[in-house]
Amino acid sequence: MNEGSTAALLTFAVYTLSVFVLAILSNRAAKGKDFVGEYFLGSRGFGVWAFALTFAATNASGGSFTGFPALIYSHGWTLSLWIAAYMVMPLVSMALIGKRINQISRKCDALTIPEVLRARFESSAVGLVATSLLIFFMFFYLLAQFKAGGKILSTLFAGEPLFQSAVSFVSRITSDIPWVNRAEPDYLLCLILFAAAVIVYVVYGGFRAVVWTDVMQGIVMFLGVILMLGLALWQAGGLENATQQLAKMIPPEHGKAVLSTNSVAESEQTFAKGTWLFDSGEVFRLGELATIPIGQTSTQTVQILKIVTPFEIENLYAKQASGKIPDPGLKVKVTKRIPYRYGAGKTGTYVSNPGPDSSADLGFLAIGTAISFFIFWPFAATGQPSNMVRLLSFKDTRTLRYSVVTVAIYYSIIYFALIIIFCCARVLMPGMEIDPDKTMPAFANQLTRDAGIPWLAGLLIAAPFAAVMSSVDSFLLVVSSAVVRDIYQQHVDSNAPERKIKLLSYSVTIVVGVLAVLFVLNPPQYLQDLIVFATGGLAACFLTPMLLSLYWRRMTSYATIAAMLAGTGVHMGLTCWGYAENNEFRAYSFLGLNPFIWDLLGSMCVALLVVALGPKPNRELIVKFFEDEPAASN
Repeated sequence: MNEGSTAALLTFAVYTLSVFVLAILSNRAAKGKDFVGEYFLGSRGFGVWAFALTFAATNASGGSFTGFPALIYSHGWTLSLWIAAYMVMPLVSMALIGKRINQISRKCDALTIPEVLRARFESSAVGLVATSLLIFFMFFYLLAQFKAGGKILSTLFAGEPLFQSAVSFVSRITSDIPWVNRAEPDYLLCLILFAAAVIVYVVYGGFRAVVWTDVMQGIVMFLGVILMLGLALWQAGGLENATQQLAKMIPPEHGKAVLSTNSVAESEQTFAKGTWLFDSGEVFRLGELATIPIGQTSTQTVQILKIVTPFEIENLYAKQASGKIPDPGLKVKVTKRIPYRYGAGKTGTYVSNPGPDSSADLGFLAIGTAISFFIFWPFAATGQPSNMVRLLSFKDTRTLRYSVVTVAIYYSIIYFALIIIFCCARVLMPGMEIDPDKTMPAFANQLTRDAGIPWLAGLLIAAPFAAVMSSVDSFLLVVSSAVVRDIYQQHVDSNAPERKIKLLSYSVTIVVGVLAVLFVLNPPQYLQDLIVFATGGLAACFLTPMLLSLYWRRMTSYATIAAMLAGTGVHMGLTCWGYAENNEFRAYSFLGLNPFIWDLLGSMCVALLVVALGPKPNRELIVKFFEDEPAASN
């Protein structure tokens, strides 16, 4: 174990310990308060900093610090167009519905989003449909965050001998278990550790622990990004130099190859995923574990990545000659080449503008998709139940107003900095295409090691880990509250004692966490695919129905159910179409527009049609929610 690795682990351990201390303190603060209101909503008493940072941290999830960096690394500067709308997201997602949804939730004492819709129309059917769709899509969101947590920890622990011994043990005991044995052992072990940690502190601390840790995690994220930005620009020689290097780079090629030696193996030889291979002036990186069996001279066909940019090849050979990169001395016989999908063999791919369509050589982001993503992020965020439930917890209008500005500034700094950092990463750290979702923690390790301050890696890796934890805890509470509050209390036992509700809440949180681990053992290559699917699906379900329910007197329960189902139907249909068309977990972009646009149009059209043809709204509900406004959040 090297000293730098140990120091990084200690720094990270201090951060993790702080999370559990906050959970303990929040549990004590909740003593004597109503369990349901405190556990799921923190008694609605949060001020500007707590509310703003919990909102910001919940949105800045594993997608922001793991999936988003992976895409920047893979595609370059064009990602600034992909994420630009996040800078104004708080102006839409908080200001558009914040005050109104807080008023209505206080009016009917609602603690969850399905409960708000149920009370608005006094319809259990609306609540059941909303709860079912929320659980379905939120589960995919959880999968993305659990994958990110596992990837981050596996990168942090990679150099630890004790961890490697544990990985070998996990590999042996899971080798005969179907489905589980398909997961990489290091990722599996870290996934279990991450799940155990986050479930324990959510169960113990509840919503207040989530908010308090979100405040700390929001600060950690901000500091981590700023430190990484400074280190990345310094080591890349400035932004101008990094961009000039990007313009000269040629994307690598994926492929398959057979690795061989000159002598028969006397014992089984294994080569880890990520091993660099140097052969006849060419450089490859191993994309999976490779093994030469006893008595053989070669491996089975394995996945490899071929570096093709001349200065990258030159730099890697220089590091190999100096001993910084070990050379296993294998011969590489390429059996299949898979060119880079956009701009194969060309320079300028990482600094190009979006292409006219999704298959253009100019870049991966089509013009229509770039424009529709500017609509997608702010409005999709508005439709997220995890965000909406935050809007039920602020104490007054002043808190909301100041929080909108605070979060907008926070996001503007964070996301623009991330684009610069991982454009620099593409120049400084080749070969991460073999596992792009590890780019963030791997780059944090490299930056601090090359700067001579390896202990700082623990803090930098804590930034993406904080983002993941701040999202997982929120999503776990949203799902458990939907099951406990919206299903059990509403339809099974409305008079259940607090002790029973507490036990059920804890049990649901644990079960959901365990299921998420099982489902994400073999996730898609890009975490961001899961994020976009779940984000779009939740917004397709909830955005149109919620906006119309909050602001339109004529909205009815039938139209709300129809709008939720129509949005879901369009979203699932386009996703299935995209998978059939491209064999990827990605929705079909009809006419080059983000599928989310069609989801909203479908939901809105069906809602208006049902309102026009269906029964009239209940007059008593109109009076209750539109002519007798509460003053609780003034």
